[in-house]
Amino acid sequence: MQCSIDTYDFAGKKAIVRVDFNVPLNEKFEITDDTRIRAAMPTLKKVLAEGGALIIMSHLGRPKGVTEKFSLKHIIGRVSELLGVEVKFADDCQTAQEACAALKPGEALLLENLRFYAEEEGKPRGLAEDCTDEEKKAAKAAVKESQKGFVKTLAGYADCYINDAFGTAHRAHGSTALIAKYFPNDKMFGYLMEGEIKAIDNVLKNAQHPFTAVIGGSKVSSKLAVLESMLERVDNLIIGGGMGYTFVKAQGGQIGNSLHEDDLMPNALEILKKAQEKGVNIYVSQDTLCADAFSEEANTQICPTDAIPEGWEGVDAGPQSLATWKEVLMNSKTILWNGPVGVFEIAKFAKGTLEIAQDLADATAAGAYTLVGGGDSVAAVTQMGYAKKVSYVSTGGGAMLEALEGKELPGIAAVRE
Repeated sequence: MQCSIDTYDFAGKKAIVRVDFNVPLNEKFEITDDTRIRAAMPTLKKVLAEGGALIIMSHLGRPKGVTEKFSLKHIIGRVSELLGVEVKFADDCQTAQEACAALKPGEALLLENLRFYAEEEGKPRGLAEDCTDEEKKAAKAAVKESQKGFVKTLAGYADCYINDAFGTAHRAHGSTALIAKYFPNDKMFGYLMEGEIKAIDNVLKNAQHPFTAVIGGSKVSSKLAVLESMLERVDNLIIGGGMGYTFVKAQGGQIGNSLHEDDLMPNALEILKKAQEKGVNIYVSQDTLCADAFSEEANTQICPTDAIPEGWEGVDAGPQSLATWKEVLMNSKTILWNGPVGVFEIAKFAKGTLEIAQDLADATAAGAYTLVGGGDSVAAVTQMGYAKKVSYVSTGGGAMLEALEGKELPGIAAVRE
């Protein structure tokens, strides 16, 4: 039975909380962006304020074993500072029984990186390249079996479980999907997870119309399922970024050296056909900022998107496209934005993406519900200072994508069961 963090009685109890502290570190092991740590603070502070003790668990990076570079000890100082208590540290998340048992109300303990163990992800490591399929199968079965003990040990540390790690909710890992069963009446979402779930429901289940989705990015292949899912929900679908050129070429346009996927052209045509059948308006850029090189020093020109010369490639949406899209967005009541509409990492080609950020802020001010997700989209609204001028900014890239595809996320399902 799922509980509510607002009504659960934490007094005298130990809460094990799955957070996403997968933050970037520089070569000196200093945190360069603490957004994810700050995002978990309301949940962590709630437990302490209500008289509970905290056992915090997270992953960091993609280690293949114990690695100094990915130790969570590097972030203890910042977590302590933000939480307002000195956070203790367990350097082995599987032998922390004494440390957890000794925790008093108001105290907090951070466990070492969960992914130092193969059992967290449930996948074997270090297999020889020439091992047989039978050996791979046996190794996988062995890890799955030992995973049960791994998860049981973690669960044994606490009285209740909180999942507040939306960024890993799409992973069926030990700490996100399997541990919840040990807390049949004492499991819940943290505030961050609750916010993410509500935001996704607002666009997938409770959207006000007109509903517009802006789906950008470099490749159709990475967003194909999202595009297909959106056709069932939206009134307008704006397709931006590199993926747009596959649609243009599929319709006979000349796209020069622009990024595209020939093998996805049939899929692009099928999406256009389905959109027409469902009455969904699809917008691909009419004009494009083209460059003769993939660099800040490149020469540029504005071209019709279906008439890009050889030797030139599309790198950003053109002014006519942006004006059309702005009109669509300003007439929408629900807007979802996932993915850049140009080569955002090069400042010269980032204008379109930054304009979309501006449009969403303006649309929000006019009363629209706006959800932003995906690394570059989030970076754009943050860079423009608009993170608080849109309705919601998602913290989970891959998790949000899978949710938008209509999939049930393991980390959410486990708490709801």
